[in-house]
Amino acid sequence: MVRNPERRAALLDAAIAALAEEGARGLTFRAVDTRAGVPAGTASNYFADRDDLLAQTSVRTYERFMPGQAEWDDVLVGPRDRAKLVEVMRATITRMVSDPEVYLATLELQLEATRRPDLRRDLTARVRADLDANIAFHEESRMPGGRDTVLILYLALNWMVTEHLTLPGVLAPEGDLDTLVARVVEGVVLDAPSSDGDGTG
Repeated sequence: MVRNPERRAALLDAAIAALAEEGARGLTFRAVDTRAGVPAGTASNYFADRDDLLAQTSVRTYERFMPGQAEWDDVLVGPRDRAKLVEVMRATITRMVSDPEVYLATLELQLEATRRPDLRRDLTARVRADLDANIAFHEESRMPGGRDTVLILYLALNWMVTEHLTLPGVLAPEGDLDTLVARVVEGVVLDAPSSDGDGTG
């Protein structure tokens, strides 16, 4: 396989766009080459087959989803109370909806995983590891709530983004995303005393 990290990333970004706009059936080597603006046959030099393309595309979606260091650092600034958790969740949702094709491509990959055991195995391991990391970070940073809080927010906010990007009219009468995030967090987390992160809160 050819090794050119920039070209590989461009091809995977093209694959993400194809998945988001056309679904898994639209993800072909030819479609990736066309979207990436490269000569026909280029994608086949980087990916062994369609399964390999799907697997590497799923990894690329995570790379594009990951928050920057500034967002991580901001979690540790100020009191760790319910208001802070609302702020953190709003930043997370904003990041997710600001690049909608990545989220939509992820949904397509999950659907495709129901038909491809290897893809299901890889996605399950990656998503589970990410969830475990979020739980650990939440607890270590002394944010309000615990493991169940993270699980409930994970389920509620992921579905909120799904509805917003696929059927926006469903939740529109309930308010904008910032309002909905606050309502979810405030419904899950009691307004308990904050922690300043040094073990004295």
